[in-house]
Amino acid sequence: MAEIEINGGQVVYEFVGPEDGEVVVLTPGGRFSKDFPGVRPLAEAFAAGGKRVLLWDRPNCGASDIQLYGKTESHMRAETLGLMLQKLETGPVVVTGGSGGARDSIVFTMMYPELAKRLAVWSIVGGTFSSMSLAAVYVLSELRTVRAAGIEGVMTMPGLAGSWADLIEANPRNKERMLDIGAAEFERVMTRWLDAYVPKPNESIPGVADWEFEAIDIPTLIIRGGEKDYDHPKRTSFEVHALIKNSRLIEPPWPEDAWERASEARNEGRGNIFDPWIQAAPVLLDFMNETESDS
Repeated sequence: MAEIEINGGQVVYEFVGPEDGEVVVLTPGGRFSKDFPGVRPLAEAFAAGGKRVLLWDRPNCGASDIQLYGKTESHMRAETLGLMLQKLETGPVVVTGGSGGARDSIVFTMMYPELAKRLAVWSIVGGTFSSMSLAAVYVLSELRTVRAAGIEGVMTMPGLAGSWADLIEANPRNKERMLDIGAAEFERVMTRWLDAYVPKPNESIPGVADWEFEAIDIPTLIIRGGEKDYDHPKRTSFEVHALIKNSRLIEPPWPEDAWERASEARNEGRGNIFDPWIQAAPVLLDFMNETESDS
């Protein structure tokens, strides 16, 4: 693992695979780290296919520094990735991501088109239920807590993996960073980030206007959402496909209810939510290896 300073915060990253391989960025969802179960097996499958995979802990994930700025959390992460790739001098990369990582990858491709040569996304969040669910998980509890108990309350609040307490445990300097941010600034940023999750008729995915998809002009692969995956609706994958002119929509390589079954496995302590992702390795590698004439 290595660290690199971006916008005044340290970002933890590592490369997996041959040094001369095509660089592929793999971004997971939620506020989960690069080491969250299910992520590394997919990276290793890409590496076995000759790719040099960049795994990174986005700001507010894993062992990286906490940061709070930008229009949305995804825009902050997209900017972080763009500046990091420039510093690392990787040149244009293949951009891949699932769930929240799909949104981060889409926003990155819009913001840094010169750094993206292919885009592959799956489990895309969109629609009323999934967007408002994210607001509840990542913003509303924070706002209630900071207003009632200040920044100290936020630092100890319980939550899913990726809570602020987890981030401080993984990276002790995050305690001082949180105190420096303070309650007032934390509340301001969370209030701004909340707006992205308010469903709007012109936003197929949270915080991104439909017209912004015109900026994506590279070969794009979209894995269709599952039939009953309410967190990553089938409809949203069709909408994103319609908005990206060079996109291809494919059937999921996992069962229609893979997300629900993986969630059950996580709750029962016998698996995790990203475990099905490895099943996409063959089709994703095929997409990466296509020539221009194939596309």
